[in-house]
Amino acid sequence: EYDLAGFTVGVVDKEKILSNETMAAGDVILALPSTGVHSNGFSLVRKIFDIDANPDVLHTAPAELGGKTLGEALLAPTKIYVKPVLKVLEEVDVKGISHITGGGFYENIPRSLKKGCCARINKADVRTPALFQLMQKTGNISEHDMFNTFNMGVGMVLTVPAEQADKALEILIGKEGVEKLDGMDLNFKGYQNVFIAVMSLASGTSYEEAEQRFQNAGAC
Repeated sequence: EYDLAGFTVGVVDKEKILSNETMAAGDVILALPSTGVHSNGFSLVRKIFDIDANPDVLHTAPAELGGKTLGEALLAPTKIYVKPVLKVLEEVDVKGISHITGGGFYENIPRSLKKGCCARINKADVRTPALFQLMQKTGNISEHDMFNTFNMGVGMVLTVPAEQADKALEILIGKEGVEKLDGMDLNFKGYQNVFIAVMSLASGTSYEEAEQRFQNAGAC
């Protein structure tokens, strides 16, 4: 048996490192859609579907998956965001970026925030794919644990000034082919798999306090 693993190392010039010092209430968070589980949380995935004891379950096609087998849905290639994010960085004052990997929303988003800030996210704006709903139902997993383990349909988030949010959305739509939805989302046009959240200042200065405030704000 072989366990094949790979990784990449990124290098950035010091003057190009993003600074979150200018983050303030009213900034917005833009979310880029994931293509699935993105290689995170698979120990729990295997337990949910009892894959080790019953590998044939991967060939089943639950109705929730729209014709895909469970194996196809779980092994969807991870989306790489390099090109659209680089384009946004060229034209927009991005204040922070979070890659939503293991640890989900709760552990990844707060790390990109300025000390004393927390994110207020409307859960209804997060377009959660059916795969995650199937996993939650099958494994009887709490909503908090789902958002604390998986990306829940959001692979990366960018924090930008409110006045530049439309520009960032235009770039992301052009690069990602995100479909436009009817209706309004806060003060901005709503787009499929792009949600917008208002940044709000919090009095806490520690990571733990910020995380707690993030939780209390209604993200999960």
